[in-house]
Amino acid sequence: MQYFTQKDGALIFRRRHELLEIRPWGEGLRIRATENREFTGRDWALSEPARAHVQGRIEVFEDHAEVSNGKIKAVITDFGKMRFLNQDGKELLREYYRSWDYGTEGWKDLDQITMVRMTGRQYRNVGGDNYELHLRFEADDRERIYGMGQYQQPYLNLKGCTLDMEQKNTQASVPFMVSDRGYGLLWNNPAVGQAFFGKNRTEFSVQSSKQIDYWITAGDTPAEIVENYTAVTGRVPMMPEFAMGFWQCKLRYQTQEEILSVAREYHRRRIPLSVIVLDFFHWPHQGDWTFDEEYFPDPEGMIRELKDMGIRLMVSVWPTVDRKSVNYQEMKERDLLVRTNRGIPVTMECYGMEEFMDATNPEAQEFIWNTVKENYFDKGVALFWLDEAEPEYTAADFDLYRYYDGSALECANEYPVGYAKAFYDGMKKSGVENPVNLIRCAWAGSQKYGALVWSGDVPSTFTYLRNQVVAGLNMGMAGIAWWTADIGGFHGGNIHDPAFHELLMRWFQYGTFCPVMRLHGDRDPHKAPMNPEAIYGGGICASGADNEIWSYTPQMEEMMVYYIRLRESMKGYIQKTMAEAHEKGTPVMKPLFYDFPQDAAAWDVEDAYLFGHDLLAAPVLTAGAREREVYLPAGAQWTEWETGTVYDGGQIVRVSAPVDRIPVFIRDGAKVFEQAGE
Repeated sequence: MQYFTQKDGALIFRRRHELLEIRPWGEGLRIRATENREFTGRDWALSEPARAHVQGRIEVFEDHAEVSNGKIKAVITDFGKMRFLNQDGKELLREYYRSWDYGTEGWKDLDQITMVRMTGRQYRNVGGDNYELHLRFEADDRERIYGMGQYQQPYLNLKGCTLDMEQKNTQASVPFMVSDRGYGLLWNNPAVGQAFFGKNRTEFSVQSSKQIDYWITAGDTPAEIVENYTAVTGRVPMMPEFAMGFWQCKLRYQTQEEILSVAREYHRRRIPLSVIVLDFFHWPHQGDWTFDEEYFPDPEGMIRELKDMGIRLMVSVWPTVDRKSVNYQEMKERDLLVRTNRGIPVTMECYGMEEFMDATNPEAQEFIWNTVKENYFDKGVALFWLDEAEPEYTAADFDLYRYYDGSALECANEYPVGYAKAFYDGMKKSGVENPVNLIRCAWAGSQKYGALVWSGDVPSTFTYLRNQVVAGLNMGMAGIAWWTADIGGFHGGNIHDPAFHELLMRWFQYGTFCPVMRLHGDRDPHKAPMNPEAIYGGGICASGADNEIWSYTPQMEEMMVYYIRLRESMKGYIQKTMAEAHEKGTPVMKPLFYDFPQDAAAWDVEDAYLFGHDLLAAPVLTAGAREREVYLPAGAQWTEWETGTVYDGGQIVRVSAPVDRIPVFIRDGAKVFEQAGE
C-alpha cells in the first residue's frame, strides 16, 4: 500500500487517521501532523517569505521516504516513524516509540517493540477538531539544550528541565530550542502546554490544539542555527542610536512637574540621559490611553522641554479596558475584548473591573493604535511601554478565555506578538523608521515587531540577579535579540538599606552590558497616594521611593555616573552589535559557546557572557564577593579592562571585583570603548 504522495513541493503521508506533511522551509523542514482531514492554514511564527530560498529534495522508496533541505534530512517509514539526519548522515533526532504495533520496519529496533503503546505523535480528542497533543523524541542524556525563552531559574542548559509553555509575568515562552547536537527546533504552536527535556525523552505537549506543527533546522554552529531560525521568523529592526544610552524609570512619576524636575536635574548635572519613562496610571481610566489632564496639564509642552534637553519620553500603555473608560462600550459592542467562556466578563481587577483588549484581533490592534496615535503619538510620544503583555489575568485559568483566533488554550501564547504588532504597524505607517517598544512578554517572532522584552516584576535579590543572566541569554538563543531587566529588580529594595545598595550596584554594572540599560523598580519606603479619596486616575495610586542615581549614597552615585559614561563610550561598538542583530539575528548578549563552539568548556559557563563580538562580561552575582573566577574561551587572548592584564584563553582566572567594578575582558585587543570614564 502506498502511503506517500507529493503536493506543492511537500511530502504527504496518510495512514489510518493521520495526515502528515514534511515541507522544505527556509533552511529547514516544517512538519505538520493532524487527525483532522486538513491543516489549519496558519503559519504562526513562520511568517517570513523563506520558501523562495528552498532547495529541497523529496525521494520516495518502497518502505520509506526522505525529504532533504539545507543541512537536514527527514526519513519517514511507511509506518510513520520519523528521524532527522544532518548533511553528514549523523542522526540528530529520532521520534520516541514504545509500541508493538509499529513493527520492526525501518530501523529494525526490537527495543521499541513494547506493550507501553507510546508513540512519537499522539492525539487525544478533547472536543470538536481539537486534541491534546504529544510530540516525543528519544533523549540523549548528554545533550545540552538552550533557548525556549525566559524562565526564572538559574539553568542556562535546559537539559533536565520542565518548562511551562504559557505566558506569565516574569515568564515568556518562546519555544525555540538549540541543541549542541547540531539542530534547532521551533514548536510552532501557540497553545498552552509544556516542554520536557528529560533524560528518558524529549516531549512537547499541549492541552488543546488542532495540529502538531514544528520546524527543524541543522547547522554546524549555534550561530548558523539561530540565523536559520530568525530568517524564517523575522529579525529585529535596527535599534536607533538614542536607545543605546541610559534610561531612567521608577514606579511611578506622579505628575508632569515631577518628571520634568528629574530630567532637569540630569541635564543640570550633565549626566547623559536618553529616555525617561512615565509609568502606569498617568491616565484617567485604564483603556482611555491618554494623559490625565489633572496631573499632566500640558503634555506637548512637557515633551518639547524634554526634547530640548535631548531626552525622549516613553509612556506606559496597558491593554486593559476599565468599564468606566470612554472606549469600553464601543470596544465591547465591536467584540474587541477578550471573551470569558463563563462567569462575569472581568479578566483583571486593578483599581477597578477591567477586560483585556484582544490583541489577536486585527480590528482591536487598529483601534488601540488609532487611539494611542491621537492621544500620545500626535503629541510627540514615539516610545511605548507595552505592559501587561502576557496578559496577566487575575484568574490564570486559560480555559476561561476566548480570543479572536480561538480558545485561549489553543492560542494564548501569541498574545504578546499581536500586541507588539499593533504598535509596530501603526508606527511604521506613521513614519517611524525603526520602532522600538518595551514589552513584558514575547513569543516566537515577536522580535520582528521591534519588541524590546524585559523580564517583568522580578524580586530585588541576588538570586534573581543571577536568574536574569541566564534568562537574557536563553531569550537571545530563542531569537529575542533585544532584552533587558529592571536594574535593581522590581519588588522591594529599601533605598536606605546597605544590603540593597550592594545589590543595586552589582545590578547596575550588569545592566551596563545589556542590550538596553534601564533603571527601574518599586522602591521602599512607598509614598502615599496624592488623593486617597479619588475614585479614578493617578491620584489613587501610591508611588515607590525615589530611584534616581542621586537617591542613594555619594559612592553609589559616583559608580553609576561612571557606568553611564562608560555606556556612552560604547555606542559605536553597540551600533555594530545591533547591526549584526538586525542583519543576522545574532543575540546582542550571548553565551560563550556562541562564538566559541569548539571549546567544550564554554558550553558549561552560565555566569558570564559575550556582549557583542569582542567583550566578555562577568557580573558579580553573590553578596559580599570582592573577587570571582572567570572562564576565558580558548581561541583568543583576553585583556582585563581595568588592569590591562592579558590572558590566554582556555583557562579559568581569578580576578579582583571591588564593589564598584565588574570584571570585563576585551577580545584580541579590540577597540570597544571611546573616551571611557570621561
